[in-house]
Amino acid sequence: MKFKHLLYFSFSALIATGLASCGKSSSEKDQNSSDFKEAEESLQKQIEEVVYNIPSPTEIPYLLQATGAEFNESLVNPRTKVDQYASRADKAALNLGVYAADIGYLSSYDKTQEAIDYLNSAKTLADNMNVIGSFDADVLKKFEENISNKDSLTSILNQTIKKTELFLKDDNRTKLSALVVTGSFVEGLYISTGLVKSYPKDLLPNDQRAVVLTPLMRVVVKQKNSVSELIKMLSASEQTESVTTIVADLKSLEAAYTALNIDEQIKNNKANLVLTDKNLIEITTIVDKLRKSITE
Repeated sequence: MKFKHLLYFSFSALIATGLASCGKSSSEKDQNSSDFKEAEESLQKQIEEVVYNIPSPTEIPYLLQATGAEFNESLVNPRTKVDQYASRADKAALNLGVYAADIGYLSSYDKTQEAIDYLNSAKTLADNMNVIGSFDADVLKKFEENISNKDSLTSILNQTIKKTELFLKDDNRTKLSALVVTGSFVEGLYISTGLVKSYPKDLLPNDQRAVVLTPLMRVVVKQKNSVSELIKMLSASEQTESVTTIVADLKSLEAAYTALNIDEQIKNNKANLVLTDKNLIEITTIVDKLRKSITE
């Protein structure tokens, strides 16, 4: 799922505010109306492109599983924290996204009972956000019935998150929709960098270790464009303290990706570049900080 449906209406409040400037002349109003319409159409196109390029909750976890990386339980966000998020809408939305990525990670490694437990935690957050019909008894039942079918679990999870976002859109809670997507993406990137960071340093010689970690590191470096798209999406959202903090951290992350200059290096090395985890130190540090600001 690529979230094509999300946030077409991101600037509706701003447009409504602009059109409310009733003290202007008729010609000025017509000009403003035309300008706002053009801006709205441009933003709708931009936002569609943004959300299309952001991975779904299951995409990064399944890429990680496909590399052969071992499961690391310490990288998922503890379910015991759910109560501290429930009373704050921003935190609830962000960590609903986090738990969605965790469910994807758990499911991809056949940790199905744990995934069901996390699904219940996600339901707690959705309920506290007054999201109706997404994480209901039918979803939990379907998840349990398909416990041995990884593809079905993926489909159920993505459909559930899609339903959540559609509900938030219809309920004019655009910012919360954006935060769900943000939390999911950041958690996927955190798990990716965490797997590289936690890989034993004395298990293999450096050259062999680099070969083993290269598929994982490529998952990380391929997210550069998604980081840029996420910045666009959040910049188009309501600017609150939590949003501006996340955007600032994402811009630092974008700069770290740019400094890595991986596309040019791959081009110069004829696509045979072998990464080392030292290449990802700054990216990992920023992702750790970003994830902590979301989950703490």
